[in-house]
Amino acid sequence: MNDSPLAPDSRRSRIAIAGASGLIGSALTRSLTADGHEVVRLVRRAPRGKDEVRWDPDGQRMDAGGLAGCTAVVNLAGAGVASRRWTEAYKRKILDSRVRGTATLAAAVAALDERPGVFVNGSAIGFYGETGDREVDESAPPGEGFLPSVCVAWEGAAAPAREAGVRTVFARTGLVVAREGGAWGKLFPLFKAGLGGRMGDGRQYWSYISLHDEVAAIRHLIDTPSLSGPVNLTAPTPLTNREITEAMGRVLHRPTVFPTPAPLLRLALGDMSGDILGSQRVHPTRLLSSGFTFAFPTIEGALRAALH
Repeated sequence: MNDSPLAPDSRRSRIAIAGASGLIGSALTRSLTADGHEVVRLVRRAPRGKDEVRWDPDGQRMDAGGLAGCTAVVNLAGAGVASRRWTEAYKRKILDSRVRGTATLAAAVAALDERPGVFVNGSAIGFYGETGDREVDESAPPGEGFLPSVCVAWEGAAAPAREAGVRTVFARTGLVVAREGGAWGKLFPLFKAGLGGRMGDGRQYWSYISLHDEVAAIRHLIDTPSLSGPVNLTAPTPLTNREITEAMGRVLHRPTVFPTPAPLLRLALGDMSGDILGSQRVHPTRLLSSGFTFAFPTIEGALRAALH
């Protein structure tokens, strides 16, 4: 982890996390608690301990008092983008779960007499849409399509916190390299079985980040007063799907001779296939310029970190 005001030898901080049971949220919770900080988990059921606070993002209800004393609020909640096929109903759930949850938390943060120093809200590099071979950073405008529209609405829902003077940061996360979930949680078993291969023509860029660096980057966003607005959480060297496929083969010592044709992906995944076959070449300009150092900047390092 980077040295920061949240380092183990600093004063104990109280940090609220929505989405603490998810892939990133659970890893962030482990990291913070291991360093002696108090994590308040926002849950939809009745709280089971002092470290839990109930909220109702669907109904947009929450007792702002549950956030009292928090130095930071981190929102990572939202329906999984890759959890199931994109029906119209599930696309609505992807959008609503993010917008309503963010609006609920932002309003609660704004209502506090003593507000947290920072509100870190999840977002995604889906904001940029299809970029082809063109490299983009935080200065790029939103793309076109479903995911860009979701990201625009998602970030826009944080307006109450920002307007109340709370430093608000949008963590635009790429593909997280981890065994436990997300896209790579589905890829690792296939490649380990020797059934992995490029997707489509393999020329589309994938902007990835190791789970370790994702957690460290979120902590960096919390700790760095100069950062607000969008920050890309991706490794500095995005690669094509073909290059990543070859790296998977090298690290896992498995052949990668079973490419998935684009028509089959479209048939199996429906609208979601556009994001898998699409290309996003994203650079973490603001993260790097703020002094963040990646522990695993290469795909081989990220893959080995996920496995070990």
